[in-house]
Amino acid sequence: MISEPSPSGAVKYVLFDVDGTLIDALDNQRLVWRTWAERYGLDPDEVYRVALRTRPMETFAEVAPDRDPHECLAVLHELEDEDVRTGVYGAFDGGPELLGALRPGTWALVTSNYEHRVRGRFARTGLPVPEVVVDAAAVTEGKPSPVPYLQAATRLGAGPEDCLVIEDAPSGVQAGLRAGMTVWGVNTLTAADGVHRHFGTLREAVEDILAFASGSIPAAPVQQGCPGPEHPC
Repeated sequence: MISEPSPSGAVKYVLFDVDGTLIDALDNQRLVWRTWAERYGLDPDEVYRVALRTRPMETFAEVAPDRDPHECLAVLHELEDEDVRTGVYGAFDGGPELLGALRPGTWALVTSNYEHRVRGRFARTGLPVPEVVVDAAAVTEGKPSPVPYLQAATRLGAGPEDCLVIEDAPSGVQAGLRAGMTVWGVNTLTAADGVHRHFGTLREAVEDILAFASGSIPAAPVQQGCPGPEHPC
C-alpha cells in the first residue's frame, strides 16, 4: 500500500543510502578492492581497511602514493563496472516492499557510488529507481559531509527537518546528522554514534519507515550541539 500523507498536509521524505542499506554488496566491494590491490601488488586486507573509511582518491594516496591516482581510479571503475554486469548480489529483505510503498517524489537515493551502477544493480534486483539520485559525480564533498543529503533534500523540495535518512555506515550517519535530519541505522549489530534509532535489519525498519513517511512518527529534534546545516556538528 502506498503511504498516505499526514493529516496536517506536511510531506515527509526518506533518503536512502544504497550499498549496505538497500543492496547487499559487501562481498562485492571486498572482492573488487581485493582484485584492485592484487593488480598493484598490495596487501588486500590493508587496502580494504583503508577503503572502508576513505573515498577512492584518498585511498590511493594512502596505500599507493607512488601511483598515478587517475590510473588507479580508472582500474577501480573498470572492476566495479564489471561487477555490476557479473557480480552476485541482491536486495536486502524488505527493500522491494518498502520502496514500492513510498509515494513517487518523496524519496531519494544518496550514494557514494555512481548512478549508472546503481541503476544496473537495481534493474537486476527488481528495485525501483526514484526521480532523485545523488551520486559521487553530483557532489564535490562526500559523506560524512552533509552536502549529499542536503542536495537530495533540495532536489525534492524538502526541508531537512522533514527528512529521514536511512544508513548503515557511520560516515553516512554523520552526514545525515550534520544535515539536520532524522537518522535511523539499519543492517548493523550495534548503533552508530548519534543515530536516532537503530534496527538490526532493514526488514525490521520497514513498518516504522512507512509510518514516518505518512507522518505518523514525528521527526527527531535536532541534536544539541548539531543545530543544523548552517552549523554542522
